[in-house]
Amino acid sequence: MLGTTAPAVAAPDDGLFTAAATCSETPRELPINEFTDHRELGVELDRIERVSGGKVQVEQLGRSNRGREIHSARVGTGPKAVLLTSEIHGNEKTGTDAILDLLDFVGTSDSAKAKRWRSELTIVAIPKMNPDGAELDRRGNDMTWPEVTARHPQLRGAQPAWNYYTGSTQGDDYSKRPGFDINRDYHPDLNYVPRKEDFPGTSAQTGWYLSPETSIVRDVYRGLTAEFGKVDTYVDLHHQGACYVMPDDPEEFVTLSISGKFVDDPATTPGYEKYASKYDLKYSKQLNVAVNNALQGAANNRPVFGNVTLYPQDTNLPGTGLGSFALNGSGTVLFEVRGQTQTLGQQYRAVLTKSVYIGLDGMLSSIASGKVRTLDPADYDRIPPRGPNIGTAAEAEARLDG
Repeated sequence: MLGTTAPAVAAPDDGLFTAAATCSETPRELPINEFTDHRELGVELDRIERVSGGKVQVEQLGRSNRGREIHSARVGTGPKAVLLTSEIHGNEKTGTDAILDLLDFVGTSDSAKAKRWRSELTIVAIPKMNPDGAELDRRGNDMTWPEVTARHPQLRGAQPAWNYYTGSTQGDDYSKRPGFDINRDYHPDLNYVPRKEDFPGTSAQTGWYLSPETSIVRDVYRGLTAEFGKVDTYVDLHHQGACYVMPDDPEEFVTLSISGKFVDDPATTPGYEKYASKYDLKYSKQLNVAVNNALQGAANNRPVFGNVTLYPQDTNLPGTGLGSFALNGSGTVLFEVRGQTQTLGQQYRAVLTKSVYIGLDGMLSSIASGKVRTLDPADYDRIPPRGPNIGTAAEAEARLDG
């Protein structure tokens, strides 16, 4: 992995991030060996725990549907709980590497910044939360509907969930190994038990905690809520299409998009009113402003870091982790990094991982210092919207993100 402090980047030509060359969203097989795989993740977490002298505590939370370990890493003893997850979609990999670099820094550094993080924050990371999908290098997990009904017998005879993949999507064939988009498997009621009458559901509705992977994250969130009273911040690290451009400069590709808005206002949404008193969109906006400020500052030395846009703000997805946990009162941040592995592979891995790291670093520093609450949420609305996708031969399914 990268070093024990903020990771250095061997600077590729930033001109490669301009749209002068043809960009394609057509899925294809590309190298991904530079990203951390499941075995390497376990080795690296063990190493970080060891060299941190116990400051980073690694725990096996459970196993995926195919029996792979799902780990958490916890560092810090502060009163504000921050939960980070990555690779809920198994073809979106920079977040895992950025989390490992972050854990390495905060667990081993004697800098004033690391000490402040450890004293003010309790950071809990669940990297590569969908290890089955990650090993298959695909969006969905590896789970059949009969396996779901075996785990949840009350669902026998129900229609399969709408987010169950059995055909081809994003260049992957699920016909022999079906799976679910588990980023639609959350529910804001943290005690929800799947009910037959709630299926097949839709994207605009809540999920069900069908999979062991999402159930594990829910249980961690529930435990942190019991311990701290609330989870201050939840961050989910994703990728989006490779060919989005800046709205004011179609020659510049978007490096990443961010967002703090994932559900309609619960105060005016029938059925969600009970969550209105906890929902704090203002705080989510302030967190995203902290992310953007850090990246714009880094752009002084590396302009590509400044190519940040807002993810579409008409999003209403209460079945995502971000939507469900926002309704439970957490400030929320979405990272959508350029290009999934089927469109970019490991190309630009270092600089894209560094962009995630910079954003997380700025956000965590702002939370730890308390400055995040002084940021102007109106600055969030001034972040430019994501420009168009100029990809050639792009199929609609190839542009799936979030």
